[in-house]
Amino acid sequence: MAGPDGATDSDASTGPGGQPDGGGPTGPAGPDGASVPTGADGPVQRALTRAAGAVGLLTLLGVPLGLLWATLAPGTPVIKTADGAVYAEAQPEQPIAADGWFSLLGLGFGVLVALGLWFLLRRHRGPLGLLAGVLGSLGAAVVAWQSGRRVGLAEFQRLLVEAPTGQHFDKPADLRAGGVDQVLGLLPVPHGNLLLPAFAVAVTYTLLAGWSRWPSLRPEPEEVSWVPAGTPVPAAAPEPPAPDAAEPPRG
Repeated sequence: MAGPDGATDSDASTGPGGQPDGGGPTGPAGPDGASVPTGADGPVQRALTRAAGAVGLLTLLGVPLGLLWATLAPGTPVIKTADGAVYAEAQPEQPIAADGWFSLLGLGFGVLVALGLWFLLRRHRGPLGLLAGVLGSLGAAVVAWQSGRRVGLAEFQRLLVEAPTGQHFDKPADLRAGGVDQVLGLLPVPHGNLLLPAFAVAVTYTLLAGWSRWPSLRPEPEEVSWVPAGTPVPAAAPEPPAPDAAEPPRG
């Protein structure tokens, strides 16, 4: 139908170029002329998403790491007294062994994390992958410490209250060479052997980057020279005559 100004409905639904007007904002046109959505995630957003996912996954891996540490680290024998529990030996070696096991497991965990990030996130190698590995392994160390030290802790606290004086039992493994300090009462900062997994990640990842044969740290396609079909192969140049060969007759 024609409007008051003489324009028809078909004229009102088309834009300046004769194309239908959708009435909403469209993104830039692609190679085939179709509009591209403006809200699509770019490569930077995808890389940040994968890095955040890697940090979260590595932090969760601290739970099995802590359970393994609690299994390998020995408990410390104590004796119940009227004032609480005291060491059954003057200088027990079990706390040192617990720190040693945590340090060894943390170093091995960090090396495996660096290798996994290097080979699994091949397209995102670089500072972002290194940062994700360091932060994730640091979170995993804290989670491993807190989850491992709680194995058997409830039973220890029960015996500490209900056990008669003079009874022997074991104190669960805990760290003496590491922990978390509060900076300004707000920011938790790990220290001691809690930093060893992150240290192992940083060293291993840096060594892998230093020995990489690609300047961009990402696998690059091999350059293959090819000749189109039907292209004549140039003839080989004639070999030079031998020094004692007879000269051709001159006309």
